[in-house]
Amino acid sequence: MIEVEQLTKTFHDKKRGEIHALNAASFQVNPREIFGILGPNGAGKTTLLRLLATVLRPTSGTAIINGHDIVREPAAVRASIGFLSGDMGLYGRLTALEILGFFGKLGGMGGAALKKRTEDVIARLDIASYADTRIDKLSTGMRQRVAIARTIVHDPPVLILDEPSYGLDVPSARLIENFVLDARNQGKCILLSTHVMEEAEYLCDRISVVHEGRVRITGTMEDLRAATGKTRLREIFLDLLGIPARAQEARA
Repeated sequence: MIEVEQLTKTFHDKKRGEIHALNAASFQVNPREIFGILGPNGAGKTTLLRLLATVLRPTSGTAIINGHDIVREPAAVRASIGFLSGDMGLYGRLTALEILGFFGKLGGMGGAALKKRTEDVIARLDIASYADTRIDKLSTGMRQRVAIARTIVHDPPVLILDEPSYGLDVPSARLIENFVLDARNQGKCILLSTHVMEEAEYLCDRISVVHEGRVRITGTMEDLRAATGKTRLREIFLDLLGIPARAQEARA
């Protein structure tokens, strides 16, 4: 459902000149797959996700999402995806219920179908106790659940999730993990960016590590272990970035 083909984004800075935020990234994500994107801050992960969500336009290359080209058919791409961005995309003066109604209508839903879908999403993400509370009165964790609900209310086939467990306590993070697994089992194509190595190792069928704008490696955990000789994803990640793992050095 996602085919990324030599996707590149270059920014121009008056002081630093050309900045290659993403350089010729290529990979595929299939239906019923959770595909992880890992990388340090500034690696190009957010740029990649924004390009796929058509928030940014690529310098070169392209991607096909659910059969639609992100350059030539951005509106069709946006109709096919649910995009959870780092800023959540919520409005403080609205309640959770009002936000879901608003975004559901933007996604082409309405009437009884939207009402039922909203009720289902609220139940799945355990939002009912604060569904009628204004967003600016909610905790960070509650807002994150509402942001995820907003992302999926129109039932898109492709989910692009930027750190979905950010700001959540352990029980809430487990709820989100279960939701992501359920979405995969329902046939969704899921692109997941996270800094939590344990989360990536538990959830992802395949992983790409991005560093300095380039995709360093893509594969299953078994592929990554074979390529680096490391076992834990944290150690694999540090090895690919060229950073020594002190705990491993101490054991040696």
